[in-house]
Order: sequence, then C-alpha cells, then structure tokens
Amino acid sequence: MVRQSDLIRPEEAGNLSGLFQERVRRTPDRVAYTHYDAGSQRWVDTTWREMALEVGRWQAAMRREGLQPGDRVAVMLRNSREWVVLDQAALGLGLVTVPLYTDDRPDNVAHIVKETQARLLVVNGRRQWRRLQEVETGFDSLKRIVSLANIEIEDGARDRHLESFAEWSFGCHGEPQRAGAGPDTLASIVYTSGTAGRPKGVMLTHGNLLANAWAVCAVEPLYEDDVFLSFLPLSHTLERTGGYYFPMFYGARVAYARSVQQLGEDLRSVQPTVLISVPRVYERLHARIAKGLARKSALTRRLYELTLEVGARRYTRSLGQAGWRPSLWSWPLLDRLVAAKIRTQLGGRLRFAVCGGAALSPKLAREFSALGIPVLQGYGLTEASPVVSVNRPADNRFDSIGAPLDGVEVRIGADSELEVRGPNVMQGYWRDEAATRATLSEDGWLRTGDQVRQDEANRLYITGRIKDIIVLNNGEKVPPSEMETAIGLDELFDQVVVAGEGRPYLCALVVLNAEAWPAYAAAWDVDPADPASLRDRFVERRLQERIGRALHDFPGYAQIRRVAAQLEPWTVEAGLMTPTQKLKRVRILKLHAADLDRLYEGNCDA
Repeated sequence: MVRQSDLIRPEEAGNLSGLFQERVRRTPDRVAYTHYDAGSQRWVDTTWREMALEVGRWQAAMRREGLQPGDRVAVMLRNSREWVVLDQAALGLGLVTVPLYTDDRPDNVAHIVKETQARLLVVNGRRQWRRLQEVETGFDSLKRIVSLANIEIEDGARDRHLESFAEWSFGCHGEPQRAGAGPDTLASIVYTSGTAGRPKGVMLTHGNLLANAWAVCAVEPLYEDDVFLSFLPLSHTLERTGGYYFPMFYGARVAYARSVQQLGEDLRSVQPTVLISVPRVYERLHARIAKGLARKSALTRRLYELTLEVGARRYTRSLGQAGWRPSLWSWPLLDRLVAAKIRTQLGGRLRFAVCGGAALSPKLAREFSALGIPVLQGYGLTEASPVVSVNRPADNRFDSIGAPLDGVEVRIGADSELEVRGPNVMQGYWRDEAATRATLSEDGWLRTGDQVRQDEANRLYITGRIKDIIVLNNGEKVPPSEMETAIGLDELFDQVVVAGEGRPYLCALVVLNAEAWPAYAAAWDVDPADPASLRDRFVERRLQERIGRALHDFPGYAQIRRVAAQLEPWTVEAGLMTPTQKLKRVRILKLHAADLDRLYEGNCDA
C-alpha cells in the first residue's frame, strides 16, 4: 500500500491546483504519466517534476495572453498528459476549464464556446480545426486557438487567431503557480452529454471535485505500483475524478491508451491494476468471448461454464455471501485452463474494475468477477462530480449500485426518485436559473431523475428512470433501459431502443452487428447484402425469437412484439448518440417515426 506520508489529505491540498503541487513536492521523481510515443514506437514516462515544468510553461503563455482569473478555457484534447498539464495550468491561475469531447459535433462545440464566452480553445491539430471551420459563428469570444500539433494555416483561413503550441509558448517558462481558490471557487463548467435536447453546463467548484475524489479514496486504497489505464474521455467527469484526481491523492501512475481500437493491445502492454470503464467495454469483451466459444467444442464450452460456476462460488464466498463446497478444490486447474487466459487479455494484473456511466447487466458483472476480475458497479451524474455511490470490494452486489460515498447524503423522494446532497453537488447550471431551480432544492438536494430502492445495509438499487419509463395504453409501466441492456447481450444486436409509449405493445428498433449478421443471414437463407431482407417478415420473426429469449425473465407485458432492424449504426456524428455512448432516445424515435408507424399498423400477427 502507498506510504501514509505520500497520501495527500484534502486540507493539505486546499484546492485542485494545491493537490497537484503537493504531489510534485512529495514525490517529484516518481513516474506520474505514461504515454505511447508514435515516433519511437515505445511507451514513455513523465515524472511529477517534469509535469510541473510543463505546467509552468503553459501558465507563462496564458499570462502573456492576458487571461484573467475567472476566464474560461476550452479543452478539446484526447486523453493525454497535456490534458492534465492544461487543466492544472488553468486551475493554478484561477481560470475555469470547459472540457469538450474531441468527436463532438462542430455546432455543439460552437454552442458551448459561445455560451461560456471561452477566451482560449486548445485542440489536438488539423483534423479538429478543419471540422470546426464548418461552423460560421460561435467562436467570436476566443482570443486564441492553440493547436498542440504544428499546423499550417491555408490562405484564406477564416480565423487568424490559430497558432501552434510551439509558436504560442515560445520563450515561456517559470515556476507553476498555485491558485488561492476556496472550496466555492468555480473550477470547471462540464456540459452534460444529455440524451435529449441541448446539453447544460454543470458548474463544479474546487470543493466539489476535491471532496468527491477524496471520498473515492475511502472505497479502496491504492498501492505504490498501481497503474490506471485511461481511455474514457477526460471530458467525462467519471474519468476526470476517478482516473485523474483520485490517483493524484496517492501518486499512482496513469497510462494513456492510444485509442479504443487499440485498447486490447494497450491493456496487454500496460498491464493496469485498476480500470474505469462504461458497460459497453465489458459488453464487447463478453461478445468476443461468446463468439470464440461458439467455435469451440461442446467440451470447451462446458469447461467455461464450470469455470464460471466455481469462480462465482469462490468469489461470493470471499465476500461472506456463500459457504464452502468441494467443487472449490477444482479452481486452481480451472483458473489455469480458462480464467487466467481471459485475464491475460486485460493485462493479467487487474485488482478491480469500476463500471459507471450506465447500468451494467448483473450477469456480466457476475461473470467477470467469477473470472477473477472483480467489477464494482457504481452510480453518479455530472451534477454530483460525479460519484454518488459504488460497491465496495468487500461488499459487492452485482445488482446494486452500492452504498453512498462517505459524506454523501441520499434520500428517496416522490415517485421513488433518488435525491442527493453533499459537498460534491454542483453550484448549478451555467446561466440557466430555471433549470437549476428545477434540479436543486433551496436546501441543496439534487434531484437525479433516477428511481431507486434502498436495503437495510444502505445499498441502492436502480429501479427505473422517471423520464424514460414507457407507459403502455393499458397502464403497464416498463423501464426500457433494462430491456435494452438484456437484448444487447446478444452478439447479433449492437444497439437497441425499445418503444411503445401510449401504444398497445412494445416494439424494438435494433442495429445489427455488421460482422455477425452475414452468418445469421446465411443460416436463414436470405441475402445479407440486400436491405430488403431486413424487412422480411420471416427475418423479423427470427429476430423477435432471439429477443424473446433475451427477455425471458421479464414479465409478459414487457415483451417485444415487432422489430425494425438496420445495419447503419446510430452515431455521435449523426447526433444520435452522446460522446459517452448513450443513445439519444428521443431523436432516434423521431428519426424512425415511419418505421414505428409501420410496426403498429393493423393487428399484430406476431
């Protein structure tokens, strides 16, 4: 475990820039960050002392630019040590960071820059700049656009404020400054990746983010050799709090993945001990395992099932939730033959993995934990900095989102809605008093919009979402997200939206897995390249049967009676998915209104 003298306490940090500077003072020569250098094709380390020098350089350039405390700085960078350097440079000067998703739509970026009146925008390079040039207005407030990569401005370029970082910071250096920010000083405006309508700017203070990261420290202490692999966008508050500020309290090392496409290689190279992710990553890994098993013999498949059975018993027994059985004697052999090989795909050293951002199927959490990869599901939202609750390693329940963090109060309000209060709760929404009043009570309770129940041990369980509940015309209420998660476990379905508000029965809009579809099409004797085959009633019935098997545990009224399938995915670029991989249900339903009308025409003969 980390030496007690290395663990920074909130009162010693004071604020977020103080946390960084105290870490530099205590462990200047310890490796802070690791990144892959494409030029030398190797992983490169950066120490805390080296990070401090870079922060000083950025701050000198910001001062020369004339930026003043309270000015907003927009950050549109992929995960990297430069993201941390920029954030710390801004916070140390009393500036306010505005994180932007690197793959967000240009019009959305322009809206955020305009609404926050950002003075500085930092991008990775030419590709982002060219995309932003598609937008005619929204960037008038900017004094400077800085590109990390060298970039040539073409003749006739509209914005003459663009400079490469090398040019912008030429001759700049100095000792990093530490802000005198108090707990109520605004640190960041984080725009929610809302699934409907325009995103809102959540105002988070130094105190909000510092308190939440410190509360996470009590969930599971870190060791000196712990390594995080960062791949969720740092503009996502879960990664920022859990994968940036939290490790800084301990001085743990953070490695930055090259890309989601290369995540498998990076996991094996970096061999992280802690992983923070969203359900989609675990679902994809599970789908790859299932696909591989489908090609194996019946004996191999049975061996895998036995490994899950014995592994789950072993894991739940370690939590005091199950007793001993003779089958546990077989674990060393099953581990060597099956489980260890799967863990190797994730680097082989994971102590635990945290899942947040959306609901993870309890079945998947159980399977990975049975294989020796404990998955701790938690719950949070940007407005709470973001973590509200999480399962603890010594008390993990696969169907629960865990108990609230220390210092976080919860209560169950009207319609079973979870309400939260604590030092992690936002100041409000940026320049949106009406939305703030609708979400925050006068005495500081945050309405989450999620429905929960709470057991005698204080653990929370999500039961639905107030706005997402589908009410059929017979009055039955259905939580579509749970059904969509269950359907999505089938390798054939990549994306799912369940519909049926005010209708007599439920339908599903599905995006099929382009790699898996040809094999199924061949088995059903249809042409996989013919779009008309997806609307064939025979194919629809086969899809409906698969969905029915996925929903066998749901009540009778929560069954899918019609299906509309396509191969074109719903994407961020099309405005149908948030950068955090959540589907924008309202927009998708509107886009496919004609398909839905077709599914509800006449009597259902399913």
